[in-house]
Amino acid sequence: MGLFSRKTVTESATATLPGAPSHATTPGTDLSHLTGDYVIDATHSRIGFAVRHAMVTNVRGEFTDYDGKLHLDGGDPADSRAELVIKVASVDTGNEQRDGHLRTGDFFEAEAFPEIAFRSTSTQQIDADTYRLTGDLTIKATTRPVVLNLEFTGTATDPYGIERVGFEGTATVDRTDFGLSYNAALETGGVLIGEKVKLSFDISAVRAG
Repeated sequence: MGLFSRKTVTESATATLPGAPSHATTPGTDLSHLTGDYVIDATHSRIGFAVRHAMVTNVRGEFTDYDGKLHLDGGDPADSRAELVIKVASVDTGNEQRDGHLRTGDFFEAEAFPEIAFRSTSTQQIDADTYRLTGDLTIKATTRPVVLNLEFTGTATDPYGIERVGFEGTATVDRTDFGLSYNAALETGGVLIGEKVKLSFDISAVRAG
């Protein structure tokens, strides 16, 4: 079924794994029964980013406060869609001084623009488990199209009876397209901060209702 092309792991197999969910899946089964609405479980998900620093390494960080919802269509993946709202103030790179700078007008200007928003506009199936999700990304009141390369990683019913689906995704954006243009020249040539930002998504979503 494309977007939901996973096959069920047998009970005997899952029983050998301590703490394994009561029902899990791997590639091959028709999962059209998963069609419906889901919300992102932020406690079991991660939205991260990486950007080049001083031309030699990457600084990595994440946003820890966000809400998202998905509509999955197992019969027609093109009808699947996603929305995400991120609280800018939750940016976390592991350095308090740097995080404070990111919240200023040099970068996100968090007080004036407290949220980053994404809304999908189309979903394209690439192969059995990978998809291209195109959507509008809004940062600092500037909206630009972005393409997210997405992999469906499986579905499971956890020990509490909650039905979950998992996704991993990546995208690359140019921060200057959104007005995040602060930089500093290096004495050895080049600039302090790269313009390309690599985004990464590890998503666990639970069925709504």
